[in-house]
Amino acid sequence: MRISQLAERTGVPATTLRYYEDAGLLPAGRTPAGYRTYGDGAVRRLAFIGTGKHLGLSLAEIRELLPVWEDGTCARVRSDLRPRLAAHLADTDRHAARLHAFAALLRSALDRLDALPERPGPCGDDCATLAEPPPVACALTGDAMAGRAAAWRHAVAGARVERTPAGARLTLPVDRASGVAGLAAAEQECCPFLGFHFHFDGPVLHLDVRAPEAAAPILDTLFPT
Repeated sequence: MRISQLAERTGVPATTLRYYEDAGLLPAGRTPAGYRTYGDGAVRRLAFIGTGKHLGLSLAEIRELLPVWEDGTCARVRSDLRPRLAAHLADTDRHAARLHAFAALLRSALDRLDALPERPGPCGDDCATLAEPPPVACALTGDAMAGRAAAWRHAVAGARVERTPAGARLTLPVDRASGVAGLAAAEQECCPFLGFHFHFDGPVLHLDVRAPEAAAPILDTLFPT
C-alpha cells in the first residue's frame, strides 16, 4: 500500500510515517518511480509503536524492542519489555511522590499563612518560615508502623544497604522498582521529611533515601544494615 493508504488506515499522519522511516522504526519499499510502499505488517508495527509511546517508551527503546517483537518469542518480548515498564512506573511514582510532598508543603504554608495575625506594619520572621521543613515525626503508629516496616523489609530483602552522609543507599534488582516506588510514595504521606531518588543502572536499581539526622532511628527501622 502507498503511504497515503497506510496513513488513512492507521490514522498516523504521512509526515509521522516518514519520520518513523528516518528513525529506523518503519522500513518502506520503493516503487520504480520512488514512491513508498508498505506491506500489511506495517499496520501491526505501527500499533506496536503506538502502544510503546502510550506507555512512555522512547523511540530509541521502541527501536530496540522491534526486532525482538518481530523475530523473537512472546516470552522474550515480555522479558525485555517488563523491566522497561517497571522503570517507567518507578519514575512515575517518584514524580507522584514529589508532587504529593510539594502539595503537602503548600497546604502547610497556606495553613501558616491563614494563621498569621493582621499586621499594619512589615512582615515578621514568621512570614519567612512558611515553607520550613516538615517536622521529623512519622504519622504512623503501632501496628501501622510495624506493617510498613515489614513491607519495606520484604520489598528490599537481599538488597545491599549502605549508610551515606545524606541517609542511606540501597542497591537491588531493577525488577523491584515498581513495588519499592509504591512504598516510597506511601512513605511520603506519613514521613514527608524523607526523600527518595531512583537511579537505574542496567539490571540494577540504586535507591537513595535522604533523611535529616534526627530521622536516623526511622532509617534503622525501615532499612537495617
